[in-house]
Amino acid sequence: MPNTSNAIPLRQFGRHNVKISAIGFGGHHLGDAPDESTAVRLVRQAVDGGITFFDNCWEYHRGKAEAWMGAGLKGVRDRVFLMTKVCTHGRDKALALRMLDESLHRLRTDHLDLWQIHGVGFENDPDLFIRKNGAAEALEQAKKEGKVRFVGFTGHKDPSIHLKMLATGFPFDSVQMPLNAFDASFHSFEQQVLPELNRRGIAALGMKPICGHGAPVQKGVLTGEEALRYAMSLPVTTTITGIDKPEVLQQALKVAQGFEPLQPSAMQSLRDRCRQYAADGRFELYKLSLQFDNPEARLAHGFPLDMQQVEVREMLKMTDNSGHPFPPTK
Repeated sequence: MPNTSNAIPLRQFGRHNVKISAIGFGGHHLGDAPDESTAVRLVRQAVDGGITFFDNCWEYHRGKAEAWMGAGLKGVRDRVFLMTKVCTHGRDKALALRMLDESLHRLRTDHLDLWQIHGVGFENDPDLFIRKNGAAEALEQAKKEGKVRFVGFTGHKDPSIHLKMLATGFPFDSVQMPLNAFDASFHSFEQQVLPELNRRGIAALGMKPICGHGAPVQKGVLTGEEALRYAMSLPVTTTITGIDKPEVLQQALKVAQGFEPLQPSAMQSLRDRCRQYAADGRFELYKLSLQFDNPEARLAHGFPLDMQQVEVREMLKMTDNSGHPFPPTK
């Protein structure tokens, strides 16, 4: 029977008896909104439209994205499933717990529904995560103390590193990764990681459904609606899409409200259309290029920064005349 309801479908969060909206609000793009009042308005409209899953990260726009989302969720925090990410990138448990407190402060809440390791992308990240006094211990402690309900990890570079994270044996509740019609045939998370998550009952969180900044839509390969429909039709818990302006939110709501998954033949047609463009990674540079590496990750590993990267320029601006390497929390 077709879904005649205009509500956004809710899906089970992995093996847990919790449901979240089939589309999620991406926090990074929120920091690209022209000002805080616009950001607050977008968050409120998303909640009113039926989006319950909200994504963020300690290092997005040097804390601005969390602060703006916190302002937007004031008074409606209990209506959403709130996630943010920790940016130790291999560093110690104590730093992770400090970052958690900063995130809670910015988001104006006393707990997170989900706390995830941000951006695993280097071969030794799984070993650094699980080591004694590493971030794995921080996740366990935060859960035990009631500051977070669930824990997971994210990354957008290499499916094999996701599999190595799973092989640590840590009891992850969720895993976040890029899932779109191009990924299906290029260093594919859909082919390599998604089946393993579904087998284990781990919530699969899709991101970059339109490849981050919408380049394939701008080039006319597929429409934004087609891209969202493909990603949301995969066996995932939610599809996180970046939202920085009203028209982007409206497109997401249009697709998500009353959503029905595409038929297998339509999915295959989109894969076939995108395959020739997927082969050299032109629309998935986040799998290939330094340009999309997290600055905190590169610093933690002792690697040079790309001084033209937006996040690096924000980092340098943040430290101008302050002497503080991290944004203040008070």
